[in-house]
Amino acid sequence: MIVLNVLYRCKPGMRDKFLDRLVSEGIDKTSQAEDGNLRYHYYLPVDGGDELLLMEKWRDADALRAHSLQPHFTCLKEIKDEYVLDTVIERFDAAD
Repeated sequence: MIVLNVLYRCKPGMRDKFLDRLVSEGIDKTSQAEDGNLRYHYYLPVDGGDELLLMEKWRDADALRAHSLQPHFTCLKEIKDEYVLDTVIERFDAAD
């Protein structure tokens, strides 16, 4: 199993617009529906700010690799260019 914590550091004042765009484009629902996806949820910090945390859990490396080849993954990259300054990814490989 692979767990990813993806921290998006958004441009000032753009976090909510970024999240709205992800949802309106269906990035979240489409990713959740992928074979091998066990979790795909966004979280907002309690102190506001311009960060958005995505927690992902994948069955295995093959499922994560397939995710990165999906059209909505390419769409995500384009949306990030508009709203995000920096992305930090933490990866944890774990047993079930």
